[in-house]
Amino acid sequence: MSEIYTDKLPQQLDAPARPHEVQRLRKNAVGLMGVLFMTVATAAPITAMLGNVPIAIGSGNGQYAPAGYLVATLILALFAIGYAQMAKYITATGAFYGFISHGLGRVTGMAAGIAVTLTYIVFEAALVGIFAFFCVDLLASFSGVQVHWIVFALAMLAANGILSYFDISLTARVLGICLVLEILMLAMMAFAVLWHGGGPQGLVPESINPLKAFTPAQGVIGANAGIGLFFAFWSWVGFESSAMYGEESRNPKKIIPLATLLAVIGIGVFYVFVSWMAIAGVGPSEAIRLAQDPAQAAEVFYGPTRLYLGEWAVGLFKLLVVTGSFACGMAFHNCASRYLYALGRENLFDCLGRSVGRTHPRHGSPHVASTVQSLIATAIVLAFLAAGKDPYADLYALLAILGTMGILIVQALCAFAVICYFHLGTRHVAQRHWFKTFLAPLLGGLGMLYVVYLLFANLSFAAGSAAQSLLFKLIPWIVAASFALGAAIALYFRHFDRRKYHIIGSIVMDDERQEP
Repeated sequence: MSEIYTDKLPQQLDAPARPHEVQRLRKNAVGLMGVLFMTVATAAPITAMLGNVPIAIGSGNGQYAPAGYLVATLILALFAIGYAQMAKYITATGAFYGFISHGLGRVTGMAAGIAVTLTYIVFEAALVGIFAFFCVDLLASFSGVQVHWIVFALAMLAANGILSYFDISLTARVLGICLVLEILMLAMMAFAVLWHGGGPQGLVPESINPLKAFTPAQGVIGANAGIGLFFAFWSWVGFESSAMYGEESRNPKKIIPLATLLAVIGIGVFYVFVSWMAIAGVGPSEAIRLAQDPAQAAEVFYGPTRLYLGEWAVGLFKLLVVTGSFACGMAFHNCASRYLYALGRENLFDCLGRSVGRTHPRHGSPHVASTVQSLIATAIVLAFLAAGKDPYADLYALLAILGTMGILIVQALCAFAVICYFHLGTRHVAQRHWFKTFLAPLLGGLGMLYVVYLLFANLSFAAGSAAQSLLFKLIPWIVAASFALGAAIALYFRHFDRRKYHIIGSIVMDDERQEP
């Protein structure tokens, strides 16, 4: 099915402005819950809690890790307010790419588009690594059988490719089941602790005092509150993906802004509560002791689960960590596919070919882009295998850092793009608002820049044992190169192919009014 999208070009160009016909994604395929499932799945609540909270406790802000999550919730909510306002006027599968192109111009937009596409491409490979690692551990703990991690990695890659080939509603249902189960597991643990009044030191309400978020862990040499704050922010990576499902959702002008705000605030409140109850369940001092030992760090969550629910719940917890990482990886596969599709349908790159921007005639899915993403992710995973790298310490850790660095920079750019879109020029004077379109995105953008600083300040720590590898040393250069490549492409088109230049980021959907 084809749909008319806007490609209005300035009248001074030789050719007159005309609409641009592209194959579009399936319209009205998902509702609010479907968008929420896919958005929250990229944040992977159970993986974020089990993987990030112990690090925040043991090396960051100690018992005040929940306060760090509260601070992150406030800053990201400010960002989301501006992001949601932008989503009311621009509906584009390219999300950040389209938003930044409209707000900060095509050169910055293309730079961000190439960079964010790279981040989502490597995020899938990263989650394949941690999924395979968890599968190996789960199988060995329950049966004693050892299976090489690449078996599980290839199985996940194949499943992602197959599910993403079909109607997006199928993916939403699979992600919804995984997501509901992992949230129920975390909630069971947290409410069990709350019901029993906490552990040996009670509910320790001071753990959620936001003023304590910047206090390092007590009694831990070298503890840095910045580490705790960074890993708190890291737990949200992917929440912004709501906007890229706009073209496939029902009433996107209402659903996408609502889904974005619900995801950010809902995830934030949940993270604060769960991390607080985990610390209360074992006690602050014991939580810090456990978190400092990688072999026992998971006991921050498994301990209260075992004590208040039983050993069966710990086994279920471990199983849901596997399904949660699978859901997260599949969600990132969808994100990467849609960015590749968004770039492909503009027909700017001969190397991509117009086919990458095609959709399946029956399912309305970006099936070609999905296949391309599967091939790229598989090649990355096999390259790490050939190099003898570990699926967790290398494949997951390094690629997650690479992707996080890129996406945090793009998020900051997007916040400032919101301000420029509404407050520069005369297009949306009536929609300007001192808080929603100016102060909130300004504070959110400054907060994002602070998180970028935290990442660079704690880069070696986040990489762990992989910090000595060549890829780790190249990460900042790879991210910088992706931005530079995108900017160079846009500048080339601006000087040598004006028609292609004006197509950059311009393909959006609006049933009522087309945006230039």
